[in-house]
Amino acid sequence: MAAMLPSAADAAGQLGEYLSKAQPSELIPEATRFGTLQGDPPIAPVYKNDQLLGFAYLNSDFSNAVGYSGKPIKVLVGISTQGVLTGFRLVEHHEPIVLIGIPEKRVLDAVNKLVGADMIPVASGAAKAPQVDIVSGATVTVLVIGDSIVRSATKLIKTGRLGAQGQANVAATAAQAVKTIDMAKSEVRDWQTLVGDGSVRRLHLSVADINEAYEKSGNAAAAAHAEDGDPADDFIDLYVADVAVPTIGRSLLGDDGFQRLKARLKPGQQALVVAGLGRYSFKGSGYVRGGIFDRIELLQDGNSIRFRDRDHTRLGDFAAEGAPSFPEIALFVLPPDFTFDPTEPWTLQLLVQRAIGSRDKAFLTFDLGYTLPDAYLKREQPATVVHAAPAAAPQPSEKSAAAVPDSGAPDEEPLWMRIWRGDVVRIGITVFALGVLTLIFFFQNVLVRRPKVYVWVRRAYLLFVLVWLGWFVNAQLSVVNVLTFVNSLMTGFSWEYFLSAPHIFLLWASVAAGLLFWGRGPFCGWLCPFGALQELTNNIAQAVKVPQIRLPWGLHERLWPIKYMIFLVLFGLSLYSTALAEQLAEIEPFKTAIILKFAREWPFVIYALTLLAAGLFIERFFCRYMCPLGAALAIPGRIRMFEWLRRWPECGSPCQRCANDCPVQAIHPEGHINVNECIYCMHCQELYFDDHRCPHMIQVRLKREKREALSSPSMRAGKGPDTIITAGGKTIGAPGGPVATPTT
Repeated sequence: MAAMLPSAADAAGQLGEYLSKAQPSELIPEATRFGTLQGDPPIAPVYKNDQLLGFAYLNSDFSNAVGYSGKPIKVLVGISTQGVLTGFRLVEHHEPIVLIGIPEKRVLDAVNKLVGADMIPVASGAAKAPQVDIVSGATVTVLVIGDSIVRSATKLIKTGRLGAQGQANVAATAAQAVKTIDMAKSEVRDWQTLVGDGSVRRLHLSVADINEAYEKSGNAAAAAHAEDGDPADDFIDLYVADVAVPTIGRSLLGDDGFQRLKARLKPGQQALVVAGLGRYSFKGSGYVRGGIFDRIELLQDGNSIRFRDRDHTRLGDFAAEGAPSFPEIALFVLPPDFTFDPTEPWTLQLLVQRAIGSRDKAFLTFDLGYTLPDAYLKREQPATVVHAAPAAAPQPSEKSAAAVPDSGAPDEEPLWMRIWRGDVVRIGITVFALGVLTLIFFFQNVLVRRPKVYVWVRRAYLLFVLVWLGWFVNAQLSVVNVLTFVNSLMTGFSWEYFLSAPHIFLLWASVAAGLLFWGRGPFCGWLCPFGALQELTNNIAQAVKVPQIRLPWGLHERLWPIKYMIFLVLFGLSLYSTALAEQLAEIEPFKTAIILKFAREWPFVIYALTLLAAGLFIERFFCRYMCPLGAALAIPGRIRMFEWLRRWPECGSPCQRCANDCPVQAIHPEGHINVNECIYCMHCQELYFDDHRCPHMIQVRLKREKREALSSPSMRAGKGPDTIITAGGKTIGAPGGPVATPTT
């Protein structure tokens, strides 16, 4: 749902509350005090003694400022009486930017580029809206904040509440003739006609165009990462049109599609189609992860909007005769609260990004301008119109108010398929590794009978998981994934969200299958990069004789519930605020140690290193007592269908060999294995078959040796009852007489 603006009383209360968190001089330099709140939405005069310098307001009172979290990002904005932005203070947000290692200061520094921008020309349409700097890793958050500041400032100026200049702009706007869409004009045209008369507008960029643009940008690192291939190849061929206009809508959507669209639109709403082909996707993958199409932005008269997944419907082919076949066609319905006049020029801005390092990207923007041809318009004098407004679409009926269905061609390739196809080599390596692990588990008895081979196979696989799955493809699962999955089930599940990250999806699919067969052990013991890092560092510690600490069983057993309590707290918080739960999920050091490879603020690095240091003395310390993801997996792991870990009747009564040697103390003194805590390292199975370390197998071996000795050729020759038979230099008995019991 779109964010709703607060009521007048609530807004006034919020502004008054947030003003107490900022000093007047933070919003307008040299200011000394705030005045009494005025109007609806409220604004606060800002004074230097008794001299009015400007006003302060809350961005979310005037414009939509919803980010990834689904909740408004609230910023106090200072603006002078001349309409110049003077300062900002971020007072509330629920964006989990700290989860990806982006300092909040970097975000604020980017937004502060708007300080000094004159918004009067922007509000009057004489100038283009200023843009914030892009912060790699927090692109959408920064752009949402910047857009909301610009939109709110222009709306405030147009109300005339800043003084004479604002009143003059409003008066000039009111004096203009009112243009509206002529809804009576409706015909069907072919593709060439639509493109030729400007009904459909085009932006074409070749590979050479993009490389040249990055060279001219002055960013040497970006220019060095030039696009490969033929310079004449299409980088992107982008088309856009307003399909709420009857002729354009009927031509592109067909009569049935246009009728469904009209039933969906509310009065004053518009709908656009965006189509593209080439190697660069205008959709990208951000809308799958966070629900925002962060590569395209609609700009008009200082206002801007980035579409969300709830505004989007995927289409197949255009109905217009002669239309090309596009791999991507999107229908976007503009939110009712977005001020948009289809009769005035507007721009679709394309954001092009280029990776210049493991974490950094360089960005360029390209504008696709659109002006509705005059043939679709009619003009009325101001005297005949009370308020200028976009043409209203017919009211939807109850029977036809359903959303436009996905009428795409059955063979259209969804975005997630293109992501998988574009990453086929790395996906193949991950699938092969998962296949190898499956073979290890199904033929575990063959492997563990060869202890030396088993040890090196396990260490090699853990090293692969750490380097490849962890540090290279960043496929580190987290309890955040669990919380997000549960949240998506409650708010609207979509497979595309999860399929957009192939390696994460493959790991979760493997975990789901593993839970049925073996419980949580396959992931925790074999596929978790941080778990692999803990075990490998502990192996090194043992090799250099670092003393190992084994906690008393009573204490160890009482520390187990800590991770379950952590998970339940995070799960409960996620029902209240997913963003808050994600922030507290930093109790997992996964992002610091694996995703960001320790390139983070020092408190996070110290925390991760402390846990690893503890693991040098207590093997897998974090896994045992603190990991909320392990706790989350242990709960459904109880439904496993098979018992693959073998035990002898003597295990636990009296033999304690496996329990004493278990690396994570998952075997109870009475002998049974606690599958909630078992990481399936197979060490107990290695002992199970070892006839030199397992007491049961030692007895079996000695009895076998005795039988072999008794069946030797000398015994079969029959030397009489008093003949002593020896095997391996040991006297083991006489034919027909008592057999000595060997000691173990």
